[in-house]
Amino acid sequence: MQGKRLVTPIACRMLSIAGIASLSIAAAHATDGDGAFLPRLVVSSTIPQNGDLNPYGVAFVPQGFPGGGLIAPGDVLVSNFNNSNNVQGTGTTIIKLTPSGTIAPAPAPPGSSGNAFTFFTSTPTGLTTALGVLRKGFVLVGNVPTTNGTVGTISQGSLQIINRNGTLVRPLNDSAFLDTPWDLTINDNGDQAQVFVSNVKSRTVSRLDLAVGASDVTVLKKTEIAMGNAGRPDPNALILGPTGLAYDKATDTLYVASTADNEIFAVPNAGKTVSFVTKGTPIFASPNLRGPLALVFAPNGNLLTANGDAVNADPTHPSEIVEFTKSGKFVREFNVDASQGGAFGIGTVLAGQPSFNFAAVDDVPNSISVYSLPFEAQ
Repeated sequence: MQGKRLVTPIACRMLSIAGIASLSIAAAHATDGDGAFLPRLVVSSTIPQNGDLNPYGVAFVPQGFPGGGLIAPGDVLVSNFNNSNNVQGTGTTIIKLTPSGTIAPAPAPPGSSGNAFTFFTSTPTGLTTALGVLRKGFVLVGNVPTTNGTVGTISQGSLQIINRNGTLVRPLNDSAFLDTPWDLTINDNGDQAQVFVSNVKSRTVSRLDLAVGASDVTVLKKTEIAMGNAGRPDPNALILGPTGLAYDKATDTLYVASTADNEIFAVPNAGKTVSFVTKGTPIFASPNLRGPLALVFAPNGNLLTANGDAVNADPTHPSEIVEFTKSGKFVREFNVDASQGGAFGIGTVLAGQPSFNFAAVDDVPNSISVYSLPFEAQ
C-alpha cells in the first residue's frame, strides 16, 4: 500500500513490543522448556540492498527441503511488491531471513537499503502474496506488474518457478488461468502438488496440478475452480479482489479471503472439481474483518487472516490479524502496527514444528516479525 508514514527503527521496535503485549494466538511463554515467560521473537527489516519496499508474501521453507542451496528448512521468505520509490507493482526481490541465527538483522529506516539477504531478483515486477515453497526444492512466486503504480497500467502477470539456488527455472504464463496471481496455497504431495492461485483482476481462483521432479516442475492440468468475487480499484491498495487462500486437505475445502467482499468463502471439492463454483459458501463475515488479505491455517486448526484496512476501516482497530474457526466462530485478534495498512502477508508451520512457527509482515516500517508460539493440536 502506498502513502504510508515513515517509522523509525526505534518506533518499529516499540511496535513489536506492543505486538507482544497484545499477542493472543496462544499463551505467551517459551516453547523450549527453559521456563521463560516471553515468547521467542525475531524482528527483521525486509528491505534488501536495492531498497525494495512493501513486503507482501511470506513463506516458511518446510522440513524435508533439500540441502545444498541458498535456503534451508526454517528459513522465512518475503516477497516485495514495490520498488525503492514505493511505486506499486514494481518490486523485484524475494528476501530470506534465518530466524534461528544468533544475531537478528536490525530494522532499517524505510526507503534505505537494508541487510535482508536477497534470495531472488525477478525480471517481471510486482512480486505478490502468491509465495510458496515446494518441499522437493522449488519456490513459487506470482507477480502483478504495473508501469507507474496505477491500476490502469496492470499488465499480464505470471507464476515463476525458482530453484533452491535462487535461479529462475521457468515462468508460467497463461492469460486464462494466471492473469494476475495475487496469492496462492499449496497441497504438497512430494512428486505431485496442487497449487491454488487467486487472480485479482479477473477475480478467479485456479488450480494447477503439477508433477515435481528433481530439476523441473511440469504443469499437468489447469482448472478454474471459483469465480465471481467482488473487486475494484483502490487508491491505497491498488486493486481489491480475492486474495488469501488456505487448503484443508482432510475435507478438500479451499478457503478464500475475498478482500472487497469482506468475507471468507469455502469452496468445496477444490482438489477434485473439474468446473468452477461461484465464490463458494460464505463462512465468516464478522464485523472484525476489515478487508482480509493473507489467509493461513494456524497449527491449532483455526484460520488466520490479515486485515488490510481497505474495507470497513476503523482507526481503533488497525492492522489486525484475526483468528477464527473453520465453522466461522471469531476467536481473537491482535495488531501488528499502531497505524492502518500494516498487516498483509502471514505464514505458519503446521507440521514438524521448528522453534519458529509464525511470521507476519508489517508494511508500515517494512519489517517482519517471526515468533515461536506454543499450540495445542486439535
